[in-house]
Amino acid sequence: MTRDDPAGSTGARPRTAIVTGGGTGIGRAVAEHLASAGWTVIAAGLERDDALDPTVEFVTCDVTDATARAAVLARVSALDALVNAAGVIRFEAEWESAAFDAVMAVNVGGSFAMATDALPALERAGGSVVNIASMWSWFGNAAAPAYGTSKGAVAAMTRSLAVAWGGRGVRVNAVAPGWVDTRISARAKADPIRGPRIQARIPLGRWAEPIEIARVIGFLLSPDASYVHGAIVPVDGGYLAA
Repeated sequence: MTRDDPAGSTGARPRTAIVTGGGTGIGRAVAEHLASAGWTVIAAGLERDDALDPTVEFVTCDVTDATARAAVLARVSALDALVNAAGVIRFEAEWESAAFDAVMAVNVGGSFAMATDALPALERAGGSVVNIASMWSWFGNAAAPAYGTSKGAVAAMTRSLAVAWGGRGVRVNAVAPGWVDTRISARAKADPIRGPRIQARIPLGRWAEPIEIARVIGFLLSPDASYVHGAIVPVDGGYLAA
C-alpha cells in the first residue's frame, strides 16, 4: 500500500467496489477515496450529494429491495470490496415499533442481505466486506434506540460472517465511528448544550471528518490488512477510552 494507493490496488486489473449509501456522508467519502486510488466504484443508494465525484457511478438502490440489490450486483462479475454504509436514523420516533423495525430493516437486514447476495462475486475475487458499526455498538442510546440496537447487531453480524466466510477466502470487518461531521449527526453537533459536551469528551478534541473513517476502511480493504478478520475497529478520537 502506498500513499497514492490507499486501498492497495495491484494494477493487474481495476479493482471493483460497491459502496451502499455511497452518495452521502461516510459512504460518499469511502467511494471517492477508493475511486481516487483507481478502483471502479459503484455507489448504491437512495440519495446523492450534487458534488459526488463523477468517477463514482451512482446507482439508485434500496438495500431492503431484493430486485434492486440484484440489479446492482448484476453490474459486476467479481467483487473486490463491499462496504455497507447505507443506514438510517429516526431519533425519538424509534420508540414506536414501525420506526424501530424500519431502521433495523435497513441498518441490519439491508447490510446482511447485500453481503450474502454479493458472496459469490466476493468469492470469485477473494474480496472483502467492511460494515459500518458505531460507538453505539457499545453504548446505550436513549435518543435513538433502534439505531443503537442496529449497530450492536451489525457488530455481531460482522463476527458471524467472518467465522462463516473466512474459509471461503472472504474477509469481513467493521469500523465503529464515533462522532463524525455528517448529516446524520448534524442535530447533535448543532445543539448548544449537547454539542460542546460531546466535543469535550473526545480526547482528540474534535469531531471526525468522513475521510478519516474512509481511510481506515481503505486500509481494511487493502493487502496490508490481509490477516485482519472479524475485527470491529473503533475510529472515534478516543471517545470509547474516555
